[in-house]
Amino acid sequence: MSDALLVPCTHCQALNRIPKERLEDTPTCGRCKSPLFDGTVLALSAPNFELHVSKSSLPLLVDFWAPWCGPCRSMAPAFEAAAARLSPHVRLAKVNTEEHPSLAARFGIRSIPTLILFQDGNEIVRQAGAMGVEDILRWTRQHLA
Repeated sequence: MSDALLVPCTHCQALNRIPKERLEDTPTCGRCKSPLFDGTVLALSAPNFELHVSKSSLPLLVDFWAPWCGPCRSMAPAFEAAAARLSPHVRLAKVNTEEHPSLAARFGIRSIPTLILFQDGNEIVRQAGAMGVEDILRWTRQHLA
């Protein structure tokens, strides 16, 4: 099954092997039977960060944010809309830098919001500053092409 993708479940964290051609067939988790893709933003924490960055075959776009940040709050609806439009080919997630400062420090987050696009466990590109939904879509697709 060389064309299979590894996709972590956002509910139980189990790794699922999904054939690439079945990605858009609303696959469910083999363990908990939850949908693997619901088009929403995943909240990442220190315990589940590595699983979704390093073990998943899907590109992962992470928004490093904080609840007190005005631009972060204003970008949140655009990020949610981008998640719905990029799913199931790209997973979008958020890291609250107030709750998980070790992750912010690990990636040298100096300003928020900062978007980092990961693929195969590696950072591809990052962008600081709030963006609208079309800018998020264009920026993500441009760097995955």
